[in-house]
Amino acid sequence: MNSIDYLRISLIDRCNFRCQYCMPEGSELEYLLRQEWLTREEILILLREVFIPLGFTKFRLTGGEPLLRPEIVDLVRDITALPETEDLAMTTNAFYLAKMAQDLYDAGLRRINISLDSLDRDTFDKIIGNRGKSRWQKTWEGIQEAYRVGFDPLKLNVVVIPGVNDREVADLAALTRDRHWHVRFIEFMPIGNAELFGDRAWIPSEELRQNIREKWGLESAEIQGNGPADVFKIPGAKGTLGFISQMSECFCDRCNRMRLSADGWLRPCLLNETGQIDLKTGLREGISPRQLREQVRELLSLKPEINFKQRDSGTEQGMYTRTMSQIGG
Repeated sequence: MNSIDYLRISLIDRCNFRCQYCMPEGSELEYLLRQEWLTREEILILLREVFIPLGFTKFRLTGGEPLLRPEIVDLVRDITALPETEDLAMTTNAFYLAKMAQDLYDAGLRRINISLDSLDRDTFDKIIGNRGKSRWQKTWEGIQEAYRVGFDPLKLNVVVIPGVNDREVADLAALTRDRHWHVRFIEFMPIGNAELFGDRAWIPSEELRQNIREKWGLESAEIQGNGPADVFKIPGAKGTLGFISQMSECFCDRCNRMRLSADGWLRPCLLNETGQIDLKTGLREGISPRQLREQVRELLSLKPEINFKQRDSGTEQGMYTRTMSQIGG
């Protein structure tokens, strides 16, 4: 089991997209009130006095869409200023990134993951649930600006959905040939979207690799990061290809992360909330950070037994009923 030193921090449960694998059409979402979010000060208290003393040195800011969170640039600056912070990254849909990339970079952010599930405007808008003016162009401009500013590595996350965007895998992989970009193909996950999850709702990563291997060839590669991707590259390419295979090649034994939701719940697993701790209520009711740290320490000791493999029974205690946006995946 890896040492657990990586915390994903959801800053907000809201998003300006409604991706079908994250917020399925027809799902009724009740957003948190702003006063229910962990405040900037509370996040920093938890990092300084709970997580860092327990060995956490790597952090990722997520949502919802983290760029919707007020004071996001200040929070990035605060976290990167902590002496113990070894790595800070962010996951975003890039819609607001063109106007914010430089400020985020100047605040100390260096690594960024961007969701880009299609290069086709119509397919992109279908996936994100958009029925108005296309949002593809602003997303693409955000990616280009992040590249210009100097984010490295710049990763593009692609959730591969059969019959929707699977025919674009080769085109998306080709982005890495002459750009220092890193495309990561993610197997579709059954979280709050059971109506989309059938016998062929996800494509095994090995099938994608084989298709790319037949077209260009593949060789092993490496890239900076804390995630579970298996990394390859097209021979001669500037960038890399990652494959996150949570459905076909379970990687629980390599997991080094915990998840902190926007409303302060600490969870040990994306699909299993057994043992979760309400850190926000503890802080606001006057429980000392030292006591909270001991609660987290106990949950860390249980983490090897709390894993994604239990996903096969959606009725078991501890399984998620929230959508991905509410979890802060």
